Amino acid sequence: MTGAQMIARERTRQRKQERWTAKHDNGHVHDELVRAAVCYALPEQVREQRLLTNCLLWHLWPWTSRYWKPTPDNRIRELTKAGALIAAEIDRLHRLIAPPPESEEGGER
Repeated sequence: MTGAQMIARERTRQRKQERWTAKHDNGHVHDELVRAAVCYALPEQVREQRLLTNCLLWHLWPWTSRYWKPTPDNRIRELTKAGALIAAEIDRLHRLIAPPPESEEGGER
């Protein structure tokens, strides 16, 4: 499976299993999706540096620690999560330019 395919699959999983819908993503107007992607994209050895662990990482991470789910033993998984979060942000920005018809957003949280 290619990286792009893995990212698309993860994005689908986020929508279906985690129920992070377009409507939900639209509420992240302060770069939260990008900031989360940056945290996952940082290599573990960088994240483990004292300054980053105690300050920068938690300054960047946009949500409570309960949502921080690194997989340092699986770099591909972390990059897949980062890519899916970037894809979610791109989709969110596209919706700002050309919002979908009401029927496509209806009923989402």
